[in-house]
Amino acid sequence: MADVKKVVLAYSGGLDTSVILKWLQDTYNCEVVTFTADLGQGEEVEPARAKAKALGVKEIYIEDLREEFVRDFVFPMFRANTIYEGEYLLGTSIARPLIAKRLIEIANETGADAISHGATGKGNDQVRFELGAYALKPGVKVIAPWREWDLLSREKLMDYAETHGIPIERHGKKKSPYSMDANLLHISYEGGVLEDTWTEHEEDMWKWTTSPEKAPDTPTYIELTYRKGDIVAIDGKEMTPAQVLTELNRIGGINGIGRLDIVENRYVGMKSRGCYETPGGTIMLKAHRAIESITLDREVAHLKDELMPRYAKLIYTGYWWSPEREMLQQMIDASQEYVNGVVRLKLYKGNVIVVGRKSDDSLFDANIATFEEDGGAYNQADAAGFIKLNALRMRIAANKGRKLF
Repeated sequence: MADVKKVVLAYSGGLDTSVILKWLQDTYNCEVVTFTADLGQGEEVEPARAKAKALGVKEIYIEDLREEFVRDFVFPMFRANTIYEGEYLLGTSIARPLIAKRLIEIANETGADAISHGATGKGNDQVRFELGAYALKPGVKVIAPWREWDLLSREKLMDYAETHGIPIERHGKKKSPYSMDANLLHISYEGGVLEDTWTEHEEDMWKWTTSPEKAPDTPTYIELTYRKGDIVAIDGKEMTPAQVLTELNRIGGINGIGRLDIVENRYVGMKSRGCYETPGGTIMLKAHRAIESITLDREVAHLKDELMPRYAKLIYTGYWWSPEREMLQQMIDASQEYVNGVVRLKLYKGNVIVVGRKSDDSLFDANIATFEEDGGAYNQADAAGFIKLNALRMRIAANKGRKLF
């Protein structure tokens, strides 16, 4: 402990990280630098400055990272149509490498020799933060208080805060029964009644989306313009990456889109039930697959689909900064060269329905695909030899009397 002189703390200003801040000062007798990121979580981040100052922090970083988050992390992930275990759009996972990156950059700027985070020893986030940190600064020290202290309940944290004069209200508005994490891509819910996998989630839990039952009876139509695999405009209006996701969250939320209730396999070994709201991301995934359906070569599209689960697992388990993820990203990005055009969607009561797609780079040829006369564009007689050659190995095996199983 004595060799830690300065530590950069990922600081939200809430109970946990405020206690961590004081605990670091007392336990390690070190200077603490705080870093608070605005990733679009929908809460004010500036109050964290006053709280950090009250605890004697001299170097305070509060940064709006929404554009960088969507441009350099969310958009690259969606170019791969990334989902984990068939459902999860990785809203929490994809934010962690950016936070790790800034923690290390600030450590370098301030001469800190350690970083610290508030992730628990049961979750995935400790792995994500620390794998990223070690990849970017191999010799950095990482302090994870939840793996060291005995303050393992909210009441103990509150008692510690009162004892040490940390300005945290014990009484006030009712605390949510859920553990929540939010950024511009999603908001997650864990704990409370969700720990019983048979109990239905409560309707008043949801923050961003209207229930599909109460969504408008009239569908909403939108058009998304793609350039090299990324959305650059909505209904013809050019937008930045963060503006795109913000607007899709708004439209999707109104139409009851993006709710998810799953049990996932955490990297640390346990199963965990979580509920997620990802309205904009749900729209993005459906639309991106639609524009790729007319612009990607068949085998390229299939290869991407084969590699996607591996890519998703790398993000989920914290390997964003690994060489294998970077290698996959280069391949994915190369595939997006001709993923340009417009997708038209109908949003209705929780559903995202593709109703049109067009592109100057489309590989769809109506003259060939038509069920009408094609003017000789396709010789149907060619299919006979194609089928016989592809059946050859099965015909040989059948002639030998081999069983299929």
